Amino acid sequence: MSENKKIVEKYMDGFNKSDHEQILSCLTEDVEWILPGVFHLSGKDEFDKAIENEAFVGRPAIAVTRMVEEENTVVAEGTVRVKKPDNGFVNMVFCDVFVMKNGLINKLTSYLMEMK
Repeated sequence: MSENKKIVEKYMDGFNKSDHEQILSCLTEDVEWILPGVFHLSGKDEFDKAIENEAFVGRPAIAVTRMVEEENTVVAEGTVRVKKPDNGFVNMVFCDVFVMKNGLINKLTSYLMEMK
């Protein structure tokens, strides 16, 4: 497995554990996180605040089903299950596009869709 894929794997593992320090260690200081049509965050501080939010409780369950890499870009797709405050669950599929810089995640574009 390439070093870039290992960083993405470590990042995903950090989300599964809600480990902010592990997640942030995978990012450049000027990281961007884009969820098209929803938000565009810049910098580690903003990223850290968005790791957990009031829409969901507890830890997500993320399963990566495929990861591909070309040059400085890693694409990961998979599923995520999160618990809502009303004790219900949301199941989603995702495709995350990671642009790497100096061995860290510099830009993340996340495409999410709820499974019905």
